[in-house]
Amino acid sequence: MRVLALLDGTLADPEAPLFRADDLGVMRGDGCFETILVVDREPRELGPHLDRMERSARLLQMPLPERAAWERAGQAVIDAWPWDSEPEMGLKLVCTRGIDGGDGTPHGFAMGMDVGPDTKRKRDSGVEVVTLDRGYAPDLMDRAPWLLLSAKTLSYAVNMAALREAEERGADDVIFTASEGTVLEGPTSTVVLAQGRKLLTTPPASGVLAGTTQGALFRAAEQAGWETEVVDFPTSALFDSDGVWLASSIRRLTQVRAINGTSVKADDALHNEIVNLYESNY
Repeated sequence: MRVLALLDGTLADPEAPLFRADDLGVMRGDGCFETILVVDREPRELGPHLDRMERSARLLQMPLPERAAWERAGQAVIDAWPWDSEPEMGLKLVCTRGIDGGDGTPHGFAMGMDVGPDTKRKRDSGVEVVTLDRGYAPDLMDRAPWLLLSAKTLSYAVNMAALREAEERGADDVIFTASEGTVLEGPTSTVVLAQGRKLLTTPPASGVLAGTTQGALFRAAEQAGWETEVVDFPTSALFDSDGVWLASSIRRLTQVRAINGTSVKADDALHNEIVNLYESNY
């Protein structure tokens, strides 16, 4: 199921051509995007997603259409979605730099997509992951801002290659590690650990994307009396913690059950508590 809207709020045929062949988003992956979970017509963390998209565009030094245009396009998709049969949707906002050799006018759209059965299975049953070396140190973002390490760009080829590598190894997903062994993030997720009544995640300053779902979880956890910490931690902490999750918009909070073939703590009661904390925001 797909629903497509342009930034003026008009609907378009999702199966018809939309891009020029010389669009820089197609040719070079030059652009940014966000994916927002919408449940029963209500988008989750819309403001933080739009904030992050604006930050990605600034890092790309790329003009971005005004926020009202994205809100208009997103609402058009929400209004057209068949909520009676599909109670949740992934709302993707995409912006490219425009055509090669053009005047720099960006090209954007919003598209709604159904949440597939494999995503729901992983959300419900948990995942096995492998750790893969991302090949850079946590301080590289400050030393090399042109690498766009904390921007959500369209250039996801490396991320998808990592997921294929995980599949070849018999796993479901990946946790990237830095060159000296600290934990970074997943290809499409933020890593969250539980240590007692404390939740931890890696700081964006280490070159990871600031997580909107992780942010919502931490907000609710702090209100419920949990301690939260945004700090670098070694890969060994994954095995020593009381629980590990991959936080992402569409998969919400997916429990990690094994890492590199070794089982890790995956307490169902703790998992339910973490999920309920996140859901309490909505």
